[in-house]
Amino acid sequence: MSRAPVVGRRYPRLEGHEKVTGTARYAVEYPAQATTYGWVVQATAARGTITEVHTSAALAVDGVLAVLHHGNAARLSPEVDAELFRLQEPTVHYRGQIVAVVVAESIEAAREAARLVRFDYDVVPHRTELSAQDPDLYRPDHVNPDYPTDVMAGDFDGGYASAEVRLDVTYRTPAYHNSPLEPHATTAQWQDGRLLVHDSVQGSSPTREILARVFELPVEAVRVVNTHVGGGFGGKIYCKIQTMLAALAARHVGRPVRLALARQQMFGPVGYRTPTIQRIRLGAAADGRLGAVAHDAISQTSMVTEFAEQSAVYTRNMYAAPNRRTTHRLARLDVPTPFWMRAPGHTPGSFALESALDELASACALDPVELRLRNDTIIDPESGHPFTSRNLAACLRDGARRFGWADRDPTPRARRHGRWLIGTGMAGSSYPARVRPAAASAAAYPDGTFEVRINAADIGTGARTALWQVAADALDVPPARVRILDGDTALPPAGVAGGSTGLASWSWAVVRAAERLCDRLGELRGVVPAEGLTVEANTDDEVAARATLPRYAYGAQFAEVRVDVDTGEVRVRRLLGVFAVGRVVNPATLRSQLIGGMTMGLSMALHEVGLLDPRYGDWVNHDLATYHVSSNADVGAVEAYWIEEEDPYVNPMGTKGIGEIGIVGAAAAIANAVHHATGIRIRELPITPDKLLPEG
Repeated sequence: MSRAPVVGRRYPRLEGHEKVTGTARYAVEYPAQATTYGWVVQATAARGTITEVHTSAALAVDGVLAVLHHGNAARLSPEVDAELFRLQEPTVHYRGQIVAVVVAESIEAAREAARLVRFDYDVVPHRTELSAQDPDLYRPDHVNPDYPTDVMAGDFDGGYASAEVRLDVTYRTPAYHNSPLEPHATTAQWQDGRLLVHDSVQGSSPTREILARVFELPVEAVRVVNTHVGGGFGGKIYCKIQTMLAALAARHVGRPVRLALARQQMFGPVGYRTPTIQRIRLGAAADGRLGAVAHDAISQTSMVTEFAEQSAVYTRNMYAAPNRRTTHRLARLDVPTPFWMRAPGHTPGSFALESALDELASACALDPVELRLRNDTIIDPESGHPFTSRNLAACLRDGARRFGWADRDPTPRARRHGRWLIGTGMAGSSYPARVRPAAASAAAYPDGTFEVRINAADIGTGARTALWQVAADALDVPPARVRILDGDTALPPAGVAGGSTGLASWSWAVVRAAERLCDRLGELRGVVPAEGLTVEANTDDEVAARATLPRYAYGAQFAEVRVDVDTGEVRVRRLLGVFAVGRVVNPATLRSQLIGGMTMGLSMALHEVGLLDPRYGDWVNHDLATYHVSSNADVGAVEAYWIEEEDPYVNPMGTKGIGEIGIVGAAAAIANAVHHATGIRIRELPITPDKLLPEG
């Protein structure tokens, strides 16, 4: 490289000016002629069958064009995911299920008409409560996305029985809702048998394939654009119900349809993180070295589609122990289908395991950092192969140094300032460093500029800017001469922005396309044809060759809290995390993602809880007024750091995903700090004042 590298330097986001000036267009802001508006109608029964539909009052509203429901909607291909097979049959699987969509000339008319649609139901009893004593708990074939349901090694029962120190505790986490700033939203329009969709989705290539299957179209007859996406947190991975309904309604009325879910309508039909019940058993020597570990996780799924959160998977690879058992069981209930939410499995799983390790450290009279160091390993406990890189210990030591952990008095309730009890806690964290195949093209033009095209999705993470930096270095040109095109199925296909696979996967394809273009330009001695020169590359074979390597990002989370002795109020004064995430492309966007994840973990620990009323089968707090997400007033200092790490086995760039590692372990660190401050161990989130005050 003949110039200073761009990768590793701070750059503002390419689309930053558009976003702060309001000119960045989101899914329902694209111009379309003769646009109409959709509004969904949700079931008011928790389980049963629709027996009658009353639409006359709705159709009488001025400007209403149609009310689509199971009795009059066009038939869809039965090959589609059951979640999208809506308006096709009268069965109601859960309260809040979308059972109709109104289309009108204005959004006001659509909303008013939706209020007037009435359904009669033949209602049957429903079940919505998750219980460890449920006799119908079952073992799924696998857990998300394709992990084995149960994994066993050694003799857990024997190892646990013979351990000098034994711990047997159960932890619970509630339902959590993704709640991105931009709701699930779509603009759909048909022309000459072709479907154009502007969608708020984390991956437009899979959405294109699903829509083609739903409407029985050739894939090339569908185009999905997602240039700007206002957040997703996993809830917008793949096609969602509003996308299918917008396309269905647009075909019915013969005009473009905009359909955005209201905030209240997003609590359920588009997914959420399942509640969990997790039993942790640890058997250790007196010096804290683990001999036996069991993690048994229970979660819920729906009657529509099975989704099994992989909560116990975190324990399979995190710490060494010769005798291990991890299991998952599901309850099939009359509830919406759970779905992906930031660091699925690892987020609730880390709360349970990292809290249990804190309890074990107390039982062994051992420092929590030292306990984790003693159980560190360079060999993956599950596969038996060495990790491609394992810098958990470095994160633990650097985090402890930065946080001032060495000065900590381990005695609970030892520090008090006025009415505030002060405590500190910590936790480890990890997340898989996955990669997926992707394709990209690179083009050179006679004016000396370059264009890189890839159907990546920037959901607010800064991925577009990072890819621009990667492309500039790979082409060995100043970044000002490089353009990036993304977020459109007309571009070379790439995987979704999810599972912390985005940049790690996409950058690989961009590098290969740039290398191929440079080679071609070398053959042409730098002379670019008048029409330009374009090449394409994909990483299918290379990704497959590295698929079995155990690759992870790691981190260490430290928290300082204060607890009011009179009210039980908890304030997080300080969160500090140190992470090992491979090569850093853009420090500015990396820090943003890490502190965002850590803040989300704080919100999980203290505030967020989805409350479902078992009498009615509905979420009680289904808006942002009653479902509390931590705001500026709730968050103190959040510090994110990272260590230098090289891992050439991940991808040619050495980059690892960073969108999810920040949330993993954060809730446990806070819960451990609360215990240190008060002497009270909270095993069920969120940590609310009533759990810290004496009864009566």
